[in-house]
Amino acid sequence: MAARIDLTLDCADAKLLAEFWKTTLGYADEPPPAPFGTREEWLAQFDLPDDDSADGGAWLCDPDGSGPRLSILEVPEPKTAKNRLHIDVRVPGHGSDSEKWDRIRAESERLVKAGGAVLEEFEGHHIVMADPEGNEFCVAAAAA
Repeated sequence: MAARIDLTLDCADAKLLAEFWKTTLGYADEPPPAPFGTREEWLAQFDLPDDDSADGGAWLCDPDGSGPRLSILEVPEPKTAKNRLHIDVRVPGHGSDSEKWDRIRAESERLVKAGGAVLEEFEGHHIVMADPEGNEFCVAAAAA
């Protein structure tokens, strides 16, 4: 069995990024782990500082259970450089090259409306974008 991964994204505003990534990926808020009823109850077990709360984070999951979980955690320091790891958002890869490119462009336009920004287009192949806090990601076609 292959190892499964979770992704963690540091940020300044967890609620803002959680809404963006839920829109982008079709993810949902992940319920707290059993047997906890709330994230606050779950966090209480870690004996965190008083100024740490569930409000400083968001936990998202793929409703189908196939994609990695995404934790979005507020940190005090700002983003200072290009990501060393980024997310690739894949649109369906069937059809002609122009049909795939049309889907890539349509998805990037949808994500701009959700708060993302286009950074660079590689005509016919992929579009480099940024989420509302400047974290880079790409929109490209999946393998057919």
